[in-house]
Amino acid sequence: MAPFHADVGPPLRLRHSGEHSPGCAECADRARPYDRRAVADRRPACREGCAIGSTGVRLPRQRGELLARREDGLGLHHLVWRLGPGWRVCSSAVLGGGIGPRAWILNAQVPGGYPRLDPDRHLREIAAAEALEGPGAGLMTAADVTAYTVADDGGATATVTSGLGVRGWAAAPAEGSEDPLPPGTVNIVVVLPVPLSDAALVNAVATATEAKVQALVDAGLDCSGTPTDAVCVAAPDPGERPGEPFAGPRSLWGARLARAVHRAVLDGALRQS
Repeated sequence: MAPFHADVGPPLRLRHSGEHSPGCAECADRARPYDRRAVADRRPACREGCAIGSTGVRLPRQRGELLARREDGLGLHHLVWRLGPGWRVCSSAVLGGGIGPRAWILNAQVPGGYPRLDPDRHLREIAAAEALEGPGAGLMTAADVTAYTVADDGGATATVTSGLGVRGWAAAPAEGSEDPLPPGTVNIVVVLPVPLSDAALVNAVATATEAKVQALVDAGLDCSGTPTDAVCVAAPDPGERPGEPFAGPRSLWGARLARAVHRAVLDGALRQS
């Protein structure tokens, strides 16, 4: 079994650009632990006509950033993966779901009792404020995004935000609803370093979901998730190559993905149990 590493949000370091120089305040700042409140207070001035601004920090071993913004006087956070060209994503995201080329992934925190009825438009606004261009995938959660958990297994990396206040079993006796559900949500973003076929991408989402349920049960929770859970799996575009044909839990990359997702979900669930 390949070894895995698990990480949680803090401590992170402020993003720094340019060369180091003696006495540089920004360099000195990097040596101090990441302070979420300080980062939120250091938001750059927002562009004219835009209600959202942010300050970024890097995620460990991820092409991503933890960002802070203010909306309607509230301090909120979001995670961004700037994948760039040459990536495909398979997801159940509210924005950009399905299979296709995606240049970025966004996992945005929103207030509990989310009042808007246009989550896709809201996600586009946040993406525009971060200068995210091209097609992307956007997820939402009412969970504390700064409490994200990360696990890596053999190059398969899973980042999870866990909101388990409204949880239950998928096969419940109650009738389903056509109305939007409140965004509590376990959101899972998996990044793989190898191309996958279309079938393997779908298989990878199923494998991530199975691993999530296993982790919730292992955490002692009597549930399979929340009604609004979402999964994104990102992998390089195979181009003319066939890509990995399988991503089930007993395949090489499916097994790594499953262990990474299980560890990250378990860590997040244990914090809330």
